[in-house]
Amino acid sequence: MTTLPDTMTTIVIRAPGGPEMLVVEQRPLPRPGDGELLIKVHAAGVNRPDIMQRRGQYPPPPGAPSDVPGLEVAGVVAALGASAARYKEGDAVCALLPGGGYAEYAKVHESNVLPLPNGFAMREAAAIPETYFTIWPSIMERGRLSVGDTILIHGGASGIGTSAIQLAKVAGARVLVTAGSQEKCDTCVRLGADIAINYRTEDFVEVVKTATNGAGANVILDMIGGDYVNRNYEAAAVEARIVQIAVQHGAQAEVDVRRLMMKRLWHTGSTLRPQSVAFKARIAATVHEKVWPLFEAQRIAPVIGSSYPLARAADAHERMDAGDHIGRIVLTVADD
Repeated sequence: MTTLPDTMTTIVIRAPGGPEMLVVEQRPLPRPGDGELLIKVHAAGVNRPDIMQRRGQYPPPPGAPSDVPGLEVAGVVAALGASAARYKEGDAVCALLPGGGYAEYAKVHESNVLPLPNGFAMREAAAIPETYFTIWPSIMERGRLSVGDTILIHGGASGIGTSAIQLAKVAGARVLVTAGSQEKCDTCVRLGADIAINYRTEDFVEVVKTATNGAGANVILDMIGGDYVNRNYEAAAVEARIVQIAVQHGAQAEVDVRRLMMKRLWHTGSTLRPQSVAFKARIAATVHEKVWPLFEAQRIAPVIGSSYPLARAADAHERMDAGDHIGRIVLTVADD
């Protein structure tokens, strides 16, 4: 049995505010409970909900660390809680967490843990759980994306967007995306997008209508909300499925419900972090079955835009706040 330290390095939110509120602190090592694993973290993903938590806008669910962000990690199993039996010490894994990933060790229920895909480095694997646990149920289950569908993905150069492009292409869809610069649009096209729309210089509604001969998009993956809601309704095809996964432009929108009615639209949404362990376990099992073979066949992969050592988490947040990054941002904690 591995000898574990009593304390670990963590990144703590000192108070709600900017990136400078992320500070290094020593904390007691967490102890895995019934059915849980303790993971020695090698890398941790940086996500938009981490930014919101740092700002005091996204409180963690009950039981999660209140001031340590981090929703996904990759590492090695360091200890097993009572009745945990799916993995053994030393196994390389990645995991979806309710929080606490910005640390040298993190605990999580074993059902929310998956083995590292063959051929993946820790840094790559740390960028999988939050993104793909979000994308798969959003576009494949709620969005019911099918071969021949046209999907519009907002934020195409983001971590979610770059992964959604690849998954949608594998599913046989025609992919349209929005992004905020020519560089981001070019990246989206290289990843497989059929059309990339610079939302700063083009009207995505008009481009979608032109690209579909007026029919509209069958599926829309939206993380913007606010003023995009009505525009999505206009860009949508009859009986389109619009899946809301975030509201960066605000949670309030004045909606023309007549367009929703006339087109017989389905506007649904979901959040991942507050869901139960059992809910996430179901998604984990599905993602392992459906997505892991695509990773291991090198048909898709997370796009890592930049990485920072754990102690520079504030710099990573500053980069995400700036909005100019492409793909995922990852914190490195230990060597692969």
